[in-house]
Amino acid sequence: MKKLGKILLWAVITLVVLLVIGVSLTIGWRPFIGPRARPLTSRQFERTPQRLERGRYIFTSSTGCTGCHSLHDWSQHGGPVLPGGEGVGQVMWFKDLPGRIVASNITSDPETGAGTWTDDQLARAIREGIGHDGRALFPMMPYQSLRHMSDEDLASLVVYIRSLPPVRNLLPKTEIIFPVKYLIRGVPQPITEPVSSPDRSDRLEWGEYLITIASCNECHTPQDRGAPKPGLEYGGGFTLDGPWGSVASSNITPDATGISYYNEALFIQAMRAGYVKARKLNSIMPFGEFDGLTDDDLKAMFAYVRTLKPVKHRVDNNLPPTYCKLCQLKHGAGDQN
Repeated sequence: MKKLGKILLWAVITLVVLLVIGVSLTIGWRPFIGPRARPLTSRQFERTPQRLERGRYIFTSSTGCTGCHSLHDWSQHGGPVLPGGEGVGQVMWFKDLPGRIVASNITSDPETGAGTWTDDQLARAIREGIGHDGRALFPMMPYQSLRHMSDEDLASLVVYIRSLPPVRNLLPKTEIIFPVKYLIRGVPQPITEPVSSPDRSDRLEWGEYLITIASCNECHTPQDRGAPKPGLEYGGGFTLDGPWGSVASSNITPDATGISYYNEALFIQAMRAGYVKARKLNSIMPFGEFDGLTDDDLKAMFAYVRTLKPVKHRVDNNLPPTYCKLCQLKHGAGDQN
């Protein structure tokens, strides 16, 4: 019996060791112990007219904040924000989400909004993916892109959000299904070093910054279970379903199957008006927001897009969706790749 007991003991020890190794080499321990999160601070960002105006510009034109956190009239081209709907939050409408994902009410309402949240709670949520209540935010909130936002732009954005008038809009809580609700705990990463602003006089550097904080990659790169497919960055084909209909994102690389035929003027027309010459773009492309971007910012974005690695990947929403062997998704012209 003693020998059998020793064998069982060693078997248990071996299984535990293998389990520890297996978890360490695969999903890691974050799903069990919670997300990485730096301690909150008492910092408050100085409210200045310059920050308020810069924050308004970032919120409404360059980061897509209004896309999720505001209510839209999708019956109109560009899906304009409904009067009184700015920042009030909503249950997200995308299909095939792993549960109920809710974009919070971030107006200054103290009961249903962000009126009682501190500046640092907002800052940590925006760039580090930790909600005001300490939970890991679902990565539809593009904090992995926004972590590159400069400290000054972050301060301006928080100042503007804190200025949003209170709107009572009681929303249900986010409810993510198992195991995704635990797996996303490994995504947030604390920011403990200063993030400086890029040199605006360097058009490519500034354009890359704008494209990054606008999270253009989130839609224009095909994904597999939320992870971008390597080698297809900005190559399009990611299908977006919602009240605007069903549409696959475009290939925006300078390949012949992408937007190699764009010049600066055509890029600005598409980004501001939602038309490529006479062709009407789907309203999920946030040209209603990008319409507020300055000429200089749009020109810098175009300059950077021209430097993207060309990706040969044809996407055509005028054709019925078919299987694409390159991205393993279905989209128009998929069978032509």
